[in-house]
Amino acid sequence: MESLRQQIAEMRQSLFDEEILDKQFYQLELLEKRGNPNFVEEVLTIYFRESTTLLQTIEQAMETEPIEPVKVDRMLYKLKGSSAKAKAAFRELRNEHGNLRAKLELYFQQLRQACPAETASRPVPAEVILHARPGDHRSRSC
Repeated sequence: MESLRQQIAEMRQSLFDEEILDKQFYQLELLEKRGNPNFVEEVLTIYFRESTTLLQTIEQAMETEPIEPVKVDRMLYKLKGSSAKAKAAFRELRNEHGNLRAKLELYFQQLRQACPAETASRPVPAEVILHARPGDHRSRSC
C-alpha cells in the first residue's frame, strides 16, 4: 500500500512537472473538505462531460460546408478561452484533451486503489484527495 501511495505522489508530481496540472488545480485541492473529499474530481468530471460534448459540437461544425467561422470561434473561445481558426489547432486541442483525461484517469484509478474508503466509485475519475503542495511528494494518508 505504501508503494502505491508513493507511485501516486510521484504521478501527481509528474503531472505538475509536465505542467498538466497547475496552481489552479492545487487551489481546487485546497477547497476540498472532509465532508466532500471528492470535490476536485466532481469539478473535473463536470468539465470533461461538458468539454467532450463541446468538442463534438465543434468537430461537427467544422465538417459542414461552408464552415461558419463565427460559430466555431465562439465555441472554441468557450472551450479554450481564446479563438482558434485552423483545423490543425482543433486537432491539437482534441489530442491534448484526450491526453489530459487519460493521464488523470490513471492517476485517479491508482488513488482509488490506495484509498478505497474515501474515494467512492465515480463515473469519470477526476478527483485528487492529496493535499501536498506542488513539488512536495507527501500525500494525505488514507
